[in-house]
Amino acid sequence: MARLAKSTCTDHPWRIHEFTADFDVEDVWAFRTPGAGPDDFPTMLAAMRTAGGIARQPLPVRLLFAVRWRLGALLGWDDPAAGAGARVASLRDRLPADLRDAPRGEDNDSMPLKGLYELATESARELANKTVHTVMHLGWVQGATGDHELRMTVLVKPNGRFGRLYMTAIAPFRYLIVYPALTRKWEQAWRDRDELAAPHGEGGSR
Repeated sequence: MARLAKSTCTDHPWRIHEFTADFDVEDVWAFRTPGAGPDDFPTMLAAMRTAGGIARQPLPVRLLFAVRWRLGALLGWDDPAAGAGARVASLRDRLPADLRDAPRGEDNDSMPLKGLYELATESARELANKTVHTVMHLGWVQGATGDHELRMTVLVKPNGRFGRLYMTAIAPFRYLIVYPALTRKWEQAWRDRDELAAPHGEGGSR
């Protein structure tokens, strides 16, 4: 994994830019996917899903998320009234017609980020609570080695001063614990993609 300049996202003609002008780019990361070609984004997404989410992350990551969800429950950060479609409108309400009709990708209760759209070379998911409205954007581009690589961009719209303080407070945990673990998980998923796909098959849902 390598942290990239924010301009590597903002200067690229991703569809996400069409309706997130009021969001800030927080982070941009590249993940190693050696041997990947231009048509392998769906394969990567399928491998990531099969490899599992938070429940299959290392213990420090699971503990960190458990603490966060516990605090959220105690302080009401994650009440449904604070979510997308309540405190803030879902970004799905802003989507151009072709993106509204595109596949969204799989959603489940263990994944707090909910699908917005999933295309041949990019996908986006959103989450809103009392602290922030955020988007995880995944893109598929050719890297410096000639292989294609996965890039993740986090876009955020903090909820006032409290939201900005919250983002500052969690930054060390993201950089020291969450992102390194995510890197190992996703890059291993790419290396194991054939094995992961064999018993489960590939594909998405709307």
